[in-house]
Amino acid sequence: MAELTEVTTEEKLDEKARIGAPSIPGLTEEGETLAPAQTTASPLGGAAAKSHSHGGGYGIPDSSRAGRLTSYRLEDFPAIKGTEEEWRFTPLKRLGGLHTAALDGAAPAVDVTGPEAVRVETVGRDDARIGTAGIPEDRVSANAWAHFSDATVVTVPAGAELDEHVLVTVTGAGAAAAALHLVIVAEKGARAVVVLNHVGEAVVSENVEIVLDEGADLTVVTLQEWTDVSVHASSQQVKVGRDAHLKHISVSLGGSVVRVTPTARFAAPGGEAELFGLYFADAGQHLEHRTFVDHAQPNCVSNVLYKGALQGKDARTVWVGDVLIQKQAEGTDSYEKNQNLVLTDGCRADSVPNLEIETGLIEGAGHASATGRFDDEHLFYLMARGIPEDVARRLVVRGFLNEVIQKIGVPSIEEHLTEAVERELEASEY
Repeated sequence: MAELTEVTTEEKLDEKARIGAPSIPGLTEEGETLAPAQTTASPLGGAAAKSHSHGGGYGIPDSSRAGRLTSYRLEDFPAIKGTEEEWRFTPLKRLGGLHTAALDGAAPAVDVTGPEAVRVETVGRDDARIGTAGIPEDRVSANAWAHFSDATVVTVPAGAELDEHVLVTVTGAGAAAAALHLVIVAEKGARAVVVLNHVGEAVVSENVEIVLDEGADLTVVTLQEWTDVSVHASSQQVKVGRDAHLKHISVSLGGSVVRVTPTARFAAPGGEAELFGLYFADAGQHLEHRTFVDHAQPNCVSNVLYKGALQGKDARTVWVGDVLIQKQAEGTDSYEKNQNLVLTDGCRADSVPNLEIETGLIEGAGHASATGRFDDEHLFYLMARGIPEDVARRLVVRGFLNEVIQKIGVPSIEEHLTEAVERELEASEY
């Protein structure tokens, strides 16, 4: 019998290139050319973007997602009309002026608690760490950049392995439009869980920068539990270093309009990014999530899973997932999925997965989306065993959303969210 030997990823890629066999139908080992060659390097290691005097950008001109303008300057972004791809689902009239007004209201209060090893600083706009994870990608984010006065920087030191999570509580200061800036840094080899808990009443545009140095393992949980009248736009940009692992979990339950846009960019090979999300929209709520994973380096892995439930008149959710696999990102393994469960009439869920692939030399890539009502077979199975219909429906919803809750890995937070979902179900009318 012939001896079995292990074949490495690099050997498989070399063999595909040798015989000219594409990993994706229609693509050769040279990849599909979607844009002109670039000359300007991104500060995060990705492919170049349009030449720009105030930040350059990461994208590729004429590419649907990657070519989007990035700039630190508000005046570089045209006024939002609502017809733009990135704004066509957002109710601009309910955005509280975050895209038009000077954000001069009192910023939400930021309180940080956690292990003694964690460093917490309040710094000015000129601090060198500000701007290292990302450049504003839209007008609302740029407006926040233009108007924040200082930033909170949370640093997990190199090599630290925290047994307790770091809790960052962001408490709204009222209905005046405001700006907020947070920076979270996990230094080389650090391991930690950071929870951002947004509470109170606010109208705020927020920029969150998250930096993972080489070998860092960081979980970031962002909870949106605002009051019913709050408006929140949060741009959360992540720089994933060599062999680093990110788990980002976004949970939106409260607020009138909430728009969270997590972006993960690989700055070196070997990184892994997991983006999970959970949202539960009630009558009149607009909960919007837009994820972007930029595979600009080889041999990186990403997995995106967002789940949502809707109930009540005019409950609205939006999920747009973008994944870009750039030409140089050979060996990429990527998948994204969104599922929505509609509980009552009068709801609307928009789900748009997008996948751009510029090389055929990848391990895999795919996406999926599903929106619908209860599975009748699940209900029949439970009811046939003597469970009343209303209880059976709640069991199905709990099981559906619990897949994401279990990803958090912090028992106290998981219990808190389970109770929050239970309160949402108790308020339902189906």
